[in-house]
Amino acid sequence: ALETLKMFEKTDSRVKSAAATNLSFLYYLENELAQASNYADLAVNSDRYNPAALTNKGNIVFANGDHEKAAEFYKEALRNDSSCTEALYNLGLTYKKLNRIEEALDCFLKLHAILQNSAQVLHQIASICEIMEDPSQAIEWLLQLISVVPTDPHVLARLGKLYDSEGDKSQAFHYYYESYRYFPSNIEVIEWLGVYYID
Repeated sequence: ALETLKMFEKTDSRVKSAAATNLSFLYYLENELAQASNYADLAVNSDRYNPAALTNKGNIVFANGDHEKAAEFYKEALRNDSSCTEALYNLGLTYKKLNRIEEALDCFLKLHAILQNSAQVLHQIASICEIMEDPSQAIEWLLQLISVVPTDPHVLARLGKLYDSEGDKSQAFHYYYESYRYFPSNIEVIEWLGVYYID
């Protein structure tokens, strides 16, 4: 893949930008951040309005720990293409990392309007509701999430934990038991069920 893409480097700027974007992403996946950064710069310089190139650059900057600058690249990608879901998702993650929770939630709610059945987006919204200490909202989002991924034992266990914290033992038991059925090796879930049976 790398060899094929490198053949396109010498062509016109749009093709060069697309090839450099893909090369940047491949190097990013291989955790070769210096090479990924070089190709991301080449992609952005060849076509300043390429949202994928800007998103790649943001990812590399994020991986290097500069979250504020990463957010700027994601925002620029969104200015060029407001439907760039990767940039919007990564901007939400960046705001979450920067503890700008309201802004993170806003990003994920916008994404939810575009990708209504995305498990990752539903997971992030539920997670943010938990951070905001709103367990009833977190439960609502997790219930939507298990309608998409009904056999995920970790989501089921989280629902059990939230219901338990709300004092609803029967619902907590239901979701912990379902989690146990799909993944019987989770010690936390086994402990909770053991205590429940003793009670």
